[in-house]
Amino acid sequence: MKSFLNENFLLETKTAEVLYHDFAEQLPIIDYHCHLPPDEIANNVNFENLTQIWLYGDHYKWRAMRANGVDEAYITGNKSDWEKFETWAATVPFTLRNPLYHWTHLELKRYFNINQLLSPTTAKRIYDECNEKLQTPEFAIKNLIANKKVEVVCTTDDPIDDLAWHKKIKQDGYKVKVLPTFRPDKALFNGNLGDFASYKLALEKITDHIIADFNSYLLALKTRHNYFGEQGCRLSDHGLEHMYAELYTEEEVNTIFKRILSGEPIDKLAASKLNAALLHEFAIWDYEKGWVQQFHLGALRGNNTGALIKLGADTGYDSIGDFSQGVALSRFLDRLQRKELLTKTILYNLNPADNEMFATMAGNFNDGSLPGKMQYGSAWWFLDQKDGMEKQLNTISNMGLISKMVGMLTDSRSFLSYPRHEYFRRILCNLFGNDIEKGELPDDINWTGKIIQDICYYNAKNYFNFDKII
Repeated sequence: MKSFLNENFLLETKTAEVLYHDFAEQLPIIDYHCHLPPDEIANNVNFENLTQIWLYGDHYKWRAMRANGVDEAYITGNKSDWEKFETWAATVPFTLRNPLYHWTHLELKRYFNINQLLSPTTAKRIYDECNEKLQTPEFAIKNLIANKKVEVVCTTDDPIDDLAWHKKIKQDGYKVKVLPTFRPDKALFNGNLGDFASYKLALEKITDHIIADFNSYLLALKTRHNYFGEQGCRLSDHGLEHMYAELYTEEEVNTIFKRILSGEPIDKLAASKLNAALLHEFAIWDYEKGWVQQFHLGALRGNNTGALIKLGADTGYDSIGDFSQGVALSRFLDRLQRKELLTKTILYNLNPADNEMFATMAGNFNDGSLPGKMQYGSAWWFLDQKDGMEKQLNTISNMGLISKMVGMLTDSRSFLSYPRHEYFRRILCNLFGNDIEKGELPDDINWTGKIIQDICYYNAKNYFNFDKII
């Protein structure tokens, strides 16, 4: 029987062990999508305690604590940091077979060299030991990132963000590239006239443009797109329930936009046409700059209205949605392809029932211009666990070329999440190792090892071309 979390964790065969330890383990990390706050990186914060770095903002842990019967006061409420940690420690033993159990102990081991299991009996000892280490220079944020061999971090940023913290990080000479990502979700119309009016005013202020019609709205957003490019941005990202790809005319969109500016409610079809027009323009700008566009599709957000009102968004009340995806996604991509304006694209699905559709949809639009132009993205959010990763990797293997995949990302708000790359690499090596030992793949370790290294690092390095950013 293997001991828990030993050096061959998740590696079931000798071949898998060789692939991981000899080829994958020591590779650098390109974290091309995350939600780390750039202000904390710029200020090189030392967190006061383990609760602040580990539990603040982590809705994965919050959901588990609620499921375990923990009162909200110990999760997002006014209890002390120690009380919150103590309650989390009491929850951890009940997370067996949830990925949180693996991630929790990987992070304790990789960052703090703690091999004990977290429980009520070990909580105080672990808390005190980690808190002491968190005050040292090694545990300041910049070192937490750099010491994990991270080369690039791409944050997720609204077009109206001034990117001042990104500028400071660069000016300070930090060796890790911390780059913005253009995420214009709030620029779309969500059905709330007040939200749109507020966003318009903020956009006018930062661009010094008066927005009087659809074209002037586009001009203001294009100004921000250009500004992001000047600050090193090379990716856009969109978090949508489903793609907007309704047919529209320029006249229709102008009329819809003026109705919104006048405070007149519009129906869902009109809103979808406006959003389709905006997404199409964003995609063209991405093509013109050679950026990569990413689409995260399928989350049903804010399901618990009472909690949403009390705690706000991104607090652990989102779920997998069952939206129809294929037709609109096909129409959106085809419209760009017919104009020869389709840039490099990564598609992420949240509903596992859509795995094969997303993988084959990506394959529809490869054009031979470069390897892996259209990517079926890594397992995302609720699928970002062993079973979900294996299903995603098997799907891309069956429906496309896993050898051209650009690998893993953290998609995290936590500075202790980089072991998720290790988690992915172990799972990947285990799949290939098992296939070799079953005779389903040839026993060519060097060639398979090269493929592993490409997926874990080199494909992303070549795909995003971050080395060209000074």
